[in-house]
Amino acid sequence: MNYFQPARPADTFGFQEIIYEKCDFVARVTLNRPHNYNAYSTQALVELTTAFQDASFDDGVAVIVYTGAGHAAFCTGGDVKEYEQIYTQSPRDYWKYMKLFGAYLESIMNAGKPVIARLNGMAVGGGNESQLACDLSIIAEHAYIKQVGTSVGSVAAGGSTQWLPIVCGDRRARYILMTNRVIPPYQALEWGLVNEVTPSVTKDDEFISQATSEQIKKAQKGQDGYAINLARLDAAVDALCQELIDKFPECMRYTKQNVNFWKDFAWHQTIGHVRDWLSVHYTSWEPLEGMGAFVEKRPANPRMLRERAAAGLSSEFPWGAYGRRCPACGAKNLPAEFTFCGQCGTKLDNNR
Repeated sequence: MNYFQPARPADTFGFQEIIYEKCDFVARVTLNRPHNYNAYSTQALVELTTAFQDASFDDGVAVIVYTGAGHAAFCTGGDVKEYEQIYTQSPRDYWKYMKLFGAYLESIMNAGKPVIARLNGMAVGGGNESQLACDLSIIAEHAYIKQVGTSVGSVAAGGSTQWLPIVCGDRRARYILMTNRVIPPYQALEWGLVNEVTPSVTKDDEFISQATSEQIKKAQKGQDGYAINLARLDAAVDALCQELIDKFPECMRYTKQNVNFWKDFAWHQTIGHVRDWLSVHYTSWEPLEGMGAFVEKRPANPRMLRERAAAGLSSEFPWGAYGRRCPACGAKNLPAEFTFCGQCGTKLDNNR
């Protein structure tokens, strides 16, 4: 029995978080969570991995196009609300989540076929890591690239710290990762983060090349005759697909495998301890503050943690290190800054 023939139709998977299509040698995988700016949930990671593996095995697929629904975002990384609600409460489960995330990125890298990132909107955080995992990338002029890890209490160690130095050079990688500044499309092109930029802003149905930030803002809001139009992006992606289809499939597969050497090397040398470090880090104050601020729609306050550390207080635990003991009931491991025992309510001696 041949387990790989006939290929499975795309509409039989019953995906809920993604859209999956296969036609004319092209598979299209669309992250369909526009209500969350196409941030991937845990379920979405499982569905994405399944789709990329299916496209990889399907001999009727020559090229895979990966994109997001709508025009606001390609992908904005992990769902921070899910992180805050689940993984800050159960850090050990973040290790499991990172296994799923790693499998997702590896399903792109190991697809054996070229994967084109169609950047229909911003690629932020894990969204940039996702497009870096792809082989080629075309960005719409209104979109941009950005990392956010050091601003939200995390580290972009799911691909960006590993691959940005390879793609755009060491100093540029540090700039992107440490400042978290926006990288506009033409700067992304100059730095090697994408392969092409296409116009996407129209005024009265006419495309504008090199649209200004003010024109982009109006287009995103649909003001004064401005609009976002992805027709040029689609045309560029389709043209690249046709070019890649007309290459020999086994030569294409092995070309991808060999070019992957440095990405694979950096990834497999680091991802194991990345999983463990990030899981352990979820027990600390930084993700609680950074992700809590995101969910509460307020600015995060990293300086507060710096000020506490400088004053000799704990910057790792919200109520201090777990080192106190109640003299009344004997409860142990009480936070250093508790005024009362959390078990019996006795007022604690400030010197203990």
